[in-house]
Amino acid sequence: MKVLLIQPPKRFWPYISADDNFLTPQWMPCLAASARAAGHTVATVDCAPLKMGWKSLAETIKRVDPDAVGVGENHAVYSHESIRALKLAKEICPGAKTIAGGSHFTNLIEDTLKNDFIDYIVCREGEESFVELLAAIPDGESAVGGVRGIAFRKDGRAVETPPRPLIGDLDSLPLPAYDLMPMHLYGTSKFLFSPGGATIHHSRGCVSNCRFCAWWRQMADVEQSEDGSVSLKPRWRTKSVEKTIAEIRVLAEKHNKRCLVFVDEYWNKDPEWSANFADALITENLGVEWFAFMRADAVIRDEKSGVFEKLARSGLVHVSIGVERVEQDELKGMGKPFYSENTAIECFGILKNKYPNIFRQGTFIVGVRHETPASMLAQADFARRLELDYPGFHPITPVPGTAFWSEAEAAGWIETRDFADYDWMTPIISSENMSRERIEELLIVLSKRFVSLKWFLKGITSKGLYKRKMYIWWLIVTIRVLLTSIRSFVWPFKTKVYAGLVKPPWYDD
Repeated sequence: MKVLLIQPPKRFWPYISADDNFLTPQWMPCLAASARAAGHTVATVDCAPLKMGWKSLAETIKRVDPDAVGVGENHAVYSHESIRALKLAKEICPGAKTIAGGSHFTNLIEDTLKNDFIDYIVCREGEESFVELLAAIPDGESAVGGVRGIAFRKDGRAVETPPRPLIGDLDSLPLPAYDLMPMHLYGTSKFLFSPGGATIHHSRGCVSNCRFCAWWRQMADVEQSEDGSVSLKPRWRTKSVEKTIAEIRVLAEKHNKRCLVFVDEYWNKDPEWSANFADALITENLGVEWFAFMRADAVIRDEKSGVFEKLARSGLVHVSIGVERVEQDELKGMGKPFYSENTAIECFGILKNKYPNIFRQGTFIVGVRHETPASMLAQADFARRLELDYPGFHPITPVPGTAFWSEAEAAGWIETRDFADYDWMTPIISSENMSRERIEELLIVLSKRFVSLKWFLKGITSKGLYKRKMYIWWLIVTIRVLLTSIRSFVWPFKTKVYAGLVKPPWYDD
């Protein structure tokens, strides 16, 4: 079977331009590798690095003439573009089977299958279900109905087959098919995730069940009761150190990728794995630096045991931590009772004082139900106290499938269902004290409250080359965004200049 996997043309955040930095979408080389290993002919099209617009994508679909087209999407904000790609594929190749996958479509099965041009949804973890679905399609509906972990229409209604158990041994999966991707076009920025940025993951899932997060749900254990209802239990799995190092070797030696962006939800869950990984990476001496999303309490634990020092020596240059809030009660309400103000202070104190060359990033959630202007500004003040290199302030967003989505939907808090606005920069709900518009106005105030000449000079004069390059990147793109707004006759300090997504020049071509 000829299989075509598509990452369609996408709009982007103003701070990431068409000429700046695109990174590998991990779902695509992972699914491509499994489908190819099963004997299928696989082609991939990632439109962003190729600067391929909708007209060119249509010509590519016609040329490939696939038997099956797959489009995956975890982010609500890009779901309409994924749906558009599947519709385009069905219009050009009516006989091809169209398959949606990823967290967004998994959590909106009925809504997704109202589109008659979408034939199937692969739910949750994709490799095994996708491969079995491809094998079953030629044998008809009865065979497809026996594939676990998918959804489709039957007799005019959406049907979901029994959930598929998670893959027990991630080492059993083939290495991602990076050879099918335009690897030379990823991570081309001179400053952001430089030199040669590329994504990778060693683990899947999380041990927490944060109310606002959809990622843990996508890789959770699923139990189905007799009445058909399902319950989810957080689960974390990892590849072996040896498998991970083998993948890094391919990225570094074959594709010259020297800055690895780990996209794991919880990179530092297992201290023994982390220690062994650091030892192996130091021994292999592959000349790579790397970024990871980490938990603050695990950083503290690993510093006490000596593991974190090994990680730093192995090339760790950038740590991003979800601080979320300064208030303990808000953290508990979000499902993060294991965090506290003191946890964040201790963690970032370790990074600042012992590892000053590691770029310190923290993310915050604002616009929560009890938010006031004072409590919102308190998050920026906390970011300053933590002395971060970069804070991200994001309005809380009810992502489909999450506990917060269910609560917000039941309470009538959701003010827009246009998923194109679900970019974690545009407020979707008001608080009890602030309108969406007021929350949006304060977002730029938070950034202005944090940024200062002293902050910039300290970063730009850092002894760490990676950190200096990140500050240079921030300066360049900020100037670029300001100039773009001025050329467009837009006041450069309006929130809309920085929030919302914009079309790249080639988007429609």
